[in-house]
Amino acid sequence: MGIFQRLSMLLRSNINDIITRAENPEKMLTQILQDMRSQLARAKQEVAVAIADERKLRVQVDDERGQARDWEERAILAVREGRDDLAKQALLRQQEHTERASILEATWRRQAEETERLKESLRQLNEKIEEARRKKSLLIAKQKRAQAQRRIHETMAGLSDRSAFEAFDRMAEKIEDAERRTLAAAEVAESLSGDTLEEEFARLEGDDSVEQRLLELKTQLGLAPGTETKRLRPAHIDEDEVKDAILDDEG
Repeated sequence: MGIFQRLSMLLRSNINDIITRAENPEKMLTQILQDMRSQLARAKQEVAVAIADERKLRVQVDDERGQARDWEERAILAVREGRDDLAKQALLRQQEHTERASILEATWRRQAEETERLKESLRQLNEKIEEARRKKSLLIAKQKRAQAQRRIHETMAGLSDRSAFEAFDRMAEKIEDAERRTLAAAEVAESLSGDTLEEEFARLEGDDSVEQRLLELKTQLGLAPGTETKRLRPAHIDEDEVKDAILDDEG
């Protein structure tokens, strides 16, 4: 079973378990993201091991090919020295290393291709997790809106009985009627609580005040009964002072 197949199975198992428990949506999404990141970390470790194995195979291929070249050079040296027996043994060793290098190279190429696919899958998985993280707030908002709409629907369903609304309206009318009666009673009590005798004397005192002011005015003018009429005489005017004033004004 591949790395990402196991990862997918683990994620589906964890997510289904969380959804089955029907926990708080925000906590659910947070837990799912945590599981994703945890599995991603494990996948990174396994991909890193695969990359290390691929590089190790590459080193082994290079080593086998290097030894094959060395034995080929030794065979050439043996031929030059007239040692055909040693040359044959060297060629056999060269052939063995060449064959091992070919086998290892085929394995390395397959490993390299698989490693590249793993790295691409890991990159895609990381992008999906980041996308899920960005969508988390949106999903939580949608869930809260759905819950609010459900509560409103349940509340409205509970108030669908018109008798409840009618009872509310009757109670409101009763309260408003009581308020009107209270205000009317207060108005009547205020209108009846005044002392009419005090009001009459207050009016009389107001009339006396006007009469007194009229009498004072007539007295000043000498028109009051029993008083002599006073004539207002113009004050003495100094002609010299008038002339001086005119000259000052013209100057």
